[in-house]
Amino acid sequence: MVQPLTLTRLEKLLTERFEEGFLSLKDLPQPSTFKDMDKATERIVSAIQNKEKITIIGDYDVDGVTSTTLMKLFFDEIDYPIEWIIPNRFKDGYGLSANIIPRIIGTDLAITVDNGISAVYAAQLCKEEDIDLIITDHHLLAPEIPDAYAIIDQKQEACTFPYDDVCGAQIAWYLIASLKNALNIKIDMMSYMELVSIAIIADMMPLQHINRAMVLAGIKALNSSKRPAIKAFLEHSQKEKLNAEDIGFFLAPLLNSAGRMEDASFAVNFLASTNIYDARVRLERLIEFNTLRKATEHDITQKAMTQVDNDDEVIIVVGEAWHEGVVGIVASRVARACEKPCIVLTHSEEGLLKGSGRSFGECDLFAIVDSTRMHLEKFGGHQAAIGLSLKKQSLEAFKTEVEKNIKEGAYVKEVFDSEIVGALHFSIISFDLTNIVKKFEPYGQGNTTPKFISTNVEILQADMMGKEGEHLRFSFAQDGIVMQGVKFKTKEVFEVGSKVNITYTVNENYFRGKTTLQLMVDKVISDPS
Repeated sequence: MVQPLTLTRLEKLLTERFEEGFLSLKDLPQPSTFKDMDKATERIVSAIQNKEKITIIGDYDVDGVTSTTLMKLFFDEIDYPIEWIIPNRFKDGYGLSANIIPRIIGTDLAITVDNGISAVYAAQLCKEEDIDLIITDHHLLAPEIPDAYAIIDQKQEACTFPYDDVCGAQIAWYLIASLKNALNIKIDMMSYMELVSIAIIADMMPLQHINRAMVLAGIKALNSSKRPAIKAFLEHSQKEKLNAEDIGFFLAPLLNSAGRMEDASFAVNFLASTNIYDARVRLERLIEFNTLRKATEHDITQKAMTQVDNDDEVIIVVGEAWHEGVVGIVASRVARACEKPCIVLTHSEEGLLKGSGRSFGECDLFAIVDSTRMHLEKFGGHQAAIGLSLKKQSLEAFKTEVEKNIKEGAYVKEVFDSEIVGALHFSIISFDLTNIVKKFEPYGQGNTTPKFISTNVEILQADMMGKEGEHLRFSFAQDGIVMQGVKFKTKEVFEVGSKVNITYTVNENYFRGKTTLQLMVDKVISDPS
C-alpha cells in the first residue's frame, strides 16, 4: 500500500536517504586512507625526479576518459612530459592487456586509471619488460589480483578509505592531490573537480556521501569554468549553466560516443583542448559520433526485441555483426522494456561472442553470471552491468546455467516501483513541493528523483507532439484540479475521459519568462475500479 504524502512526510523521506547528512568538501577523507596511495605517490615523485618515462593507460568510457584527461592535465601543469593511451574498444579490448604492452615498451612507470585490477597477465608482461606498474581502479577484485608495484582500489580489504562506491576519476583526483602535497606545489584542485563531477554522474555512482559533495562542487566549478571544452559545450547547448541532468543526458553520451563508435582519444583531446577553436571542431566530431551511435543503437534494439523469449528470466539475444560499441546501451533498453536482466551478444572478428549485460531492479547480474566463468573467455563488471565473451559452442550451456542461477537466487521481480515515494493528491502539487525536491538535488543513482503516484485521475486531453508524434501532451484532472503533463517516446494511445492511475515526477517548466508546474509522466495505468 502506497502511503499518502504530505509535504512534511516527503521532506522526512528524502532526508532519510542521507545517513550522514549533507557532507561538504571538508569531509573528504585524506588521500593516505587509500591502501598504497603513499607508496604510489613516492614512486611517481621518484620517476619525476629521475626523468623516467611515464605512460598513463586509461579506459574508453567517460570515467576512463576523464581519469586520463585529469592525469594528462596534471602532468601538463607541472610541465612533465608523459604519454597516454586509451585502448581501442575494437582493436585492443578493455584496459591494460597483452595487446597494449608492445606500445609501452621503453616505459619506466605505467599508471592505469579506471582499469587494471583484472590485468593479471598484462601485469606479468610489464614485470618481464622491467616496467613498474601502478594500478588505480575502482572495480571489484577477482580471486587473483595482478602483481603490481602498487594497487590503489578502495575495494581491497586492507584499504581504509571509508567509501566503497567511488569511480576511477575520483581516485585519479586523489592521486593528484597526494602528488601535489608530496611535490609541495600550488595547483587548483577545484579545476580538476569539474571533470570528476562528470565522471561520478556518468559512471552511475550513488549521489550520496562524498560523491554528492564532489558533484555539487564540480558543477559549481563547471559553471565558472575557463576550460575551452566546457565553454564550447555550453555554447553548443545554448545554456548558461549546467546541472546534473545536462551532464547525464547530454555531455556524458557525447564523451562516450567516441569510444563506442571509433576511438576514445577524440574525447580526451576535446576535454584537454587549449583553445575554443580546437574545442569547437572536436565537439563537432563528437556530435557526429553521437548521431551515428543513436541511429545504430535504435536499429539494433529493434532487432534484439524480435529475439526476446518472455519465458526466460534473463533475456539473452545474439546478433550477427552488431556494433560492439552500443550493445551495452541496447541491453539496458531491452532490460527496461522487458523488466528483466538482459545480455546482448554479437559475433566478433575473433570468432567469439562478445557483449554486455544490464541488470534490472534489485537483481545482481554479476553474481548470477560469476559462477558460469567455466563457459566464458572473459568476464568482468559489477551488480548492474557486466562485460563478457565466450565461444559460440558454449552459448547453450551458458544460457542454461544463467537461468538456473537466477531461479536459485529466488529474485523476486518487483511489482512495486521502488522509486515511488508515495501517493500524491493534485492539491499538494505546488512550488512548495518543488522547492523541497530541489533541496535534495542532484538526483541520480542512489538518490533517484522522487516519483509519485496519483489515483483516479481523468484524462482530459492526450495529444501527440514532436516531429514524428513520438511524445504525448496531457491534461489530467483529479477532484476538479487540472495538471498538465508530458510523456516522452511513446506510441501508446489513451482514451480521453478515461480514469487512470499515473506515476510521474514534478518538473518546473520555464517558457517565455513564465514558470509553470508540469508532470513528467512515467506510466499511465488503467484504473481497475
